[in-house]
Amino acid sequence: MIKFAPAKINLGLHVLGKRSDGFHRIETCMMEIPLYDIIEITKSDEYEFIQSGIAVDGKSSDNLCTKAFLLLKRHYEISNVRIHLRKQVPIGAGLGGGSSDAVTVLKMLVELFQLQVSEKELEEISADLGSDCAFFVKGDSQLAKGRGEVLSSITLKSIPRYLVLLNPGIHISTKEAYSNVTYLSDSASLKEVLSMPAENWENCLKNDFEDSIFKNHPKIKELKIKLYEAGAVYAAMSGSGSSVF
Repeated sequence: MIKFAPAKINLGLHVLGKRSDGFHRIETCMMEIPLYDIIEITKSDEYEFIQSGIAVDGKSSDNLCTKAFLLLKRHYEISNVRIHLRKQVPIGAGLGGGSSDAVTVLKMLVELFQLQVSEKELEEISADLGSDCAFFVKGDSQLAKGRGEVLSSITLKSIPRYLVLLNPGIHISTKEAYSNVTYLSDSASLKEVLSMPAENWENCLKNDFEDSIFKNHPKIKELKIKLYEAGAVYAAMSGSGSSVF
């Protein structure tokens, strides 16, 4: 079985404060985009994880694909599999590639072993793997609150026709992004801003990570400026960086 795991971008991202569990409260709109990792899963006598394409540091036991398999195995009686991940979505780029891979593995295993798992259950299991994992169960475009796992549908009435995605090859860790972010409480509601024409987004649709990330990595800011100079209707950094669209 082979499936494609999509990346995402963030249309606006507000960091609202830190929670008692150490996570941060956020508000964002995530939108699935046509950039994919490729995953193949086959049944096997022993568990095996193989990775090709963009190199991923760390042991296979640390990869979210393996963690997704082990998590589902704790909930349901499934046999071992062989997972081959062809990595094409840049890492540490704010595109959610690892989270998407994990959820795609979960969905593939549910199909492969013909498990009776509801979409809601899959979202709850996915949330244990990472804050933005639950989004990839449905994908498309969704508002996300809480630590990213409280989701609601949104219809985007004004989406520019073309997407240009730039990645400067800079790895931004989640720890770096959150260590320098400033909490803002006066941001307009994302749902309200996204109901405006896209031509108005430049002054209203904000990613709170940009100020601190741009100070540390001016090359990323330069990419955003160049996109506007080239005639972009709207340009921003995705997630905690470093990709700009």
